[in-house]
Amino acid sequence: MQFRFLIFSLLFLFQSSVFAQTGITLEDIWKNYKFYEKSVPGFNFLKDGRHYTKLNSDRDKILRYDITTGEMVEEIWSTASLSDEKEFEGNISAYTFTDDESKIIIESQRESIYRRSSKAVFHIYDRASKSLMPVYDEGKVQYCTVSPDGSKAAYVFMNNIYYLDLATGITEPVTTDGSFNKIINGATDWVYEEEFGFAQAFYWSPDSKKIAFIRFDETEVPEFTMTEHHDEVYPKYITFKYPKVGQKNADVSAHIFNIEEGNTVDVDMGNMTDMYIPRIKWTQNANQLCVFKMNRHQNLLELLLANSNSGHTTYLLSEENEYYIDITDNLTFLKDGKQFIWTSEKSGFNHIYLHDIDGKEKKALTKGDFDVTSFYGLDEANGKVYYQAAKKSPLARELYETDINSGKTRLVSNKAGTSGAQYSSTFDYYVWKHSDVNNPSSQGVYTRSGKLVRQLEDNANLKSLQTSHKTQPLEFFDFTNDTGDKLNGWMLRPANMEVGKKYPVFMTVYGGPGSQTVTDSYKGMNYWWHQMLASNGYIVVSVDNRGTGARGEAFKKKTYLQLGKYETEDQISAAKYLGSLPFVDAERIGIFGWSYGGYMSSLCILKGNDVFKSAIAVAPVTNWKWYDTIYTERYMRTEEENSDGYKDNSPVYFADQLKGSYLLIHGDADDNVHAQNSIEMASALIKANKQFDTYYYPNRNHGIYGDNARLHLYTKMTNFILETL
Repeated sequence: MQFRFLIFSLLFLFQSSVFAQTGITLEDIWKNYKFYEKSVPGFNFLKDGRHYTKLNSDRDKILRYDITTGEMVEEIWSTASLSDEKEFEGNISAYTFTDDESKIIIESQRESIYRRSSKAVFHIYDRASKSLMPVYDEGKVQYCTVSPDGSKAAYVFMNNIYYLDLATGITEPVTTDGSFNKIINGATDWVYEEEFGFAQAFYWSPDSKKIAFIRFDETEVPEFTMTEHHDEVYPKYITFKYPKVGQKNADVSAHIFNIEEGNTVDVDMGNMTDMYIPRIKWTQNANQLCVFKMNRHQNLLELLLANSNSGHTTYLLSEENEYYIDITDNLTFLKDGKQFIWTSEKSGFNHIYLHDIDGKEKKALTKGDFDVTSFYGLDEANGKVYYQAAKKSPLARELYETDINSGKTRLVSNKAGTSGAQYSSTFDYYVWKHSDVNNPSSQGVYTRSGKLVRQLEDNANLKSLQTSHKTQPLEFFDFTNDTGDKLNGWMLRPANMEVGKKYPVFMTVYGGPGSQTVTDSYKGMNYWWHQMLASNGYIVVSVDNRGTGARGEAFKKKTYLQLGKYETEDQISAAKYLGSLPFVDAERIGIFGWSYGGYMSSLCILKGNDVFKSAIAVAPVTNWKWYDTIYTERYMRTEEENSDGYKDNSPVYFADQLKGSYLLIHGDADDNVHAQNSIEMASALIKANKQFDTYYYPNRNHGIYGDNARLHLYTKMTNFILETL
């Protein structure tokens, strides 16, 4: 015990003194945030296309700015202007303008629930009368949304939907059967929020006369309980519905409430009993709602058009896939009511299509062996679509403009690296964000023609820190795996490497379906951690395995039914390739990952025990049967259907193969990847009599942050790297 304590003491002193000499310390990265990359908060463009709004630094004022000059031209709202200080408490969490911009929905005292969900206090501010109306004064509500005509506000409270008449102040219920852990109206359950990426599940019709919503009956969904410890005599237990693989999902249904008649119609969803409704969206016709209907295997998607008066449905579009279909928000109905835009991977790559309202494809607006990676919108006035694509390389992202009539395409951004954009409502201006693998982001306002109006942020201070700290460049490389696939990677080498000397390698991985770590884009805070490691003699490497994105459907979906198999093979192949290089010590290769990356690093240290000397796994899945239905079954189907896929690729079944050093870390309040995964992994390792290190972070979720948790975590991981490599 004393000897081990001495080793750790020396390691800590080594880290503190040597790393401090480089000028990069963990404290500066994760406590002082000295290397934080500045960004411009999302612009709230106004409809005139010339102005935008944002909060001041104290979050108590909403200010209007001229996009071309950056000058503040109007103070739209201020808490200081209120006659009654008790009228509004706290600062603004968020705000939204109504469609005609005559009113502002102001959110305060926000309280997070899960990743996307929250509840808050809402007020409606009338810009003409300068009056402030509370939406509900007896508690926090969810997702307050004002009708298009500005007359009513709808929200969710205690799993029921209500609407407030802003003229009379009268509140009416839309639903009454909502009940905690049983029935949810107008908001999503945990698994929809996490895996389909939305939390609000009700929407106003274009004429403001109806509210469409999704109802979740999660009565029979199994519950999961987490324990939180807060210096009380007894811990706090948090129980919520979480459907794990093969278990009961919530029964979902779509409904349309008619405000004038006070009745609700049920949307006819057909005979499918075990299904998902991953989106609902009104068309331009106020009597027509589009409902997404997907089977549990997620390889059949139907778009239904529902009559809002009867609930009767007709088919708009049906798409079937050999593997699975990713759900996006890339459905746009044109104002003429006769056409819509849709994105699909049906060609083998993700592209944009124009359809008639009867569902028939009119034309492909983009085509080729590349993926459209983001759809920014349609400028109907000029007949153009704007999007991001990985056309030149899967490592890069460019901005494009395509004319929907002629098909003529223009490259909007011509700078190497990664470009993203946010367009004004008229598409006359856009904010261009750009970075590359060795430079933090810059953001500027540009005209439609590509002329720079003004620079918003260039992160000059961060670039100067790169110079003063003598950071080394990340370099791209590629190699061919054992099956002939070319894989991309980046490498960060120590400065002034000695000829003939062999260096340890620290690999960082994510590797999940459609993801990428190897892109020509800035790597954020971990860039500086990696620079710190490189300055002390480590080569840092990341490789994108089979299953990752921007290389077409076949490459991305290669891992179907076998999550972990090909990805692990590729990371082992990468380590062997690196070990063959003359400057790499093949006996000192380690790997680190978080979430899916933690799953990957666990498999690598077990299945690649002759290649990897150490591994760090943060919040890993260790058996897919412990993860949720939507994500896992999308790629693996159920354990009953694919037992070999689960057994062959879950780390808990290979604990006896551990040879190297393994650090297992988890937050015990992780509502996403439950700590159950790491606890069961620890149990399997103990049963196999394998020594390992483990850290648990009390009351921390999947992100592990707050009260020095990040600094503490990275200190532990850094010491582990120093000790084991």
